[in-house]
Amino acid sequence: MPRDAGRTRETIVKAASRLFYGAGIRAVSVDAVAEKAGVTKKTLYYHFRSKDDLVAAYLASRDQPNLELFAQWFAEADGTLADRIGAIFENIAAGAANRRWKGCGFLRTAAELVETPGHPAVKRAAAHKKRLEAWLTEVIAVEKPHDAPLLARHVVLLLDGAFSTMLVHHDVSYIRSAGEAAEQLLRSSAE
Repeated sequence: MPRDAGRTRETIVKAASRLFYGAGIRAVSVDAVAEKAGVTKKTLYYHFRSKDDLVAAYLASRDQPNLELFAQWFAEADGTLADRIGAIFENIAAGAANRRWKGCGFLRTAAELVETPGHPAVKRAAAHKKRLEAWLTEVIAVEKPHDAPLLARHVVLLLDGAFSTMLVHHDVSYIRSAGEAAEQLLRSSAE
């Protein structure tokens, strides 16, 4: 176990992330996280006051990396704005084809905590989705400044709808269809 407090906290969050994403937050105990992290339960509670705080930290650890990945896919894509937004959907489809893919961790966590809207993890999930929408608004505004907020919201709805539908049907064609819809939406909107 690392002796540095920051590294210990990071080790715990990484273990929690693997377990929570893999099995869901309600199915994973604090004991299981401590064991996976190689720390005692007391050490875990030294760094996190409660499981709720640990779940919020799990989502916080996924926030920026997910947004950076979307930005990377967008930046690496060629073509029009519609093509580059479509590349995000296509890259998600490639990842979702992996049998270990369990959907959007933010949506899954929020769904598990639907009865507790004030939960810190639900707030983290909402903040992440708002940050994604804000980033999409920025990139869309470069070419479509007047419609950018509404178009970004529509793209987020297509993404999240496809995430949910793929979990139900275990079929990545839904994210590809959503990507096609996003591309068509962007192509047909006024300049």
